Formats: sequence, structure tokens, C-alpha cells
Amino acid sequence: MTGIAMASSDPTTSEPAPPPAPRQEALDSIAGQVAAIEELVGLAKRSIRVFDIDLAEMGWNSVARTEALGRFLRGSRLARLEIIVHDTRYLEHSCARLRNLQRLYTDSIAIFQTGHGARGAMDPMVIVDGRHYLHRFNAELPRAALGIEQPRAAHVLNLRFGEIWAMRDSELTGTTLGL
Repeated sequence: MTGIAMASSDPTTSEPAPPPAPRQEALDSIAGQVAAIEELVGLAKRSIRVFDIDLAEMGWNSVARTEALGRFLRGSRLARLEIIVHDTRYLEHSCARLRNLQRLYTDSIAIFQTGHGARGAMDPMVIVDGRHYLHRFNAELPRAALGIEQPRAAHVLNLRFGEIWAMRDSELTGTTLGL
């Protein structure tokens, strides 16, 4: 993962790592966005909010990602992962690691499908702690913007996410119901 710094604290002290330096970066590849999401998950302390078409392209079921998400969720009992997608088929059939994590952290992970009113949204995003973000301008194109320590821009995306979240439909639960 070149060019992407991970947040860590010094194990010899009890002080947390200083916040990362503010930056904005244009990304023009899926690989760059996958690496950026790894960085964002590494920075997360309280919340990760994800909107995507189906999660298929961004490494959400990889071993490294689910391990990082597990560390995030174990880091605080208040940690929250919210995911909303248009199409749940990939999650249901090809995301066993993420679904297992959802089963382990049922109170901390919410996964929903968008409702009819949000189906026109085509700009996937990841927002971390209301301070950092990755915003893909259009799901059909690989262009995106990464913002680290950019609370104003993250706030705008948080509002957009909130609009999509408010129009959610069915929840993809971590348990199997039935006989």
C-alpha cells in the first residue's frame, strides 16, 4: 500500500497517536480507492458510514478489511458501522466474512438496502468519524476524492448519506430467521 499512512499509537506510551495531517487527494483508479478505504478504516474510532451500489468492487469482503473492521468494532462499544446499498445480492452471496462480522457485532453493524426514493443516488461514499471521507463521484467512473481531516466536506457528505439512509428499505440482518 504505497503512499497511504496508517494511524497507530506508540505502544510505549498511553497517549493516542496525533491526528493525521489534513489533506485532499484525487483518485482515478479502483485500486487507489481500495487503498484509501483501508486507510480510512484504520483511522476510524466511532463511526464508518458506507453507501455503495453493491460493495462488489471495493474489497469489503477481503480478509484484511474484515480484520480491520473487527479491530475498529472492538476498539469501542460505541463503534458503529452503517452500510446501505442498492443491491444486496453480492452481500448475500459473496460476502461471508462481512456477514460473519455482522453476526458477531449485531448491535454495532447495520446493513440496509436503499428504498425506491434513493435509487437514483449513484455516488458511493465512505465517511469516517465525520472527519474523513472517500467520495466516488459516479459509480460508473473510477474518479473519486479522498479527504483526511476535512470535517466541512465530510459534513456535506454526511448530510447526503443521511438523506439516503432516511430512504432505506429492508434490513439485511446478521441472523437467519425461519424454521
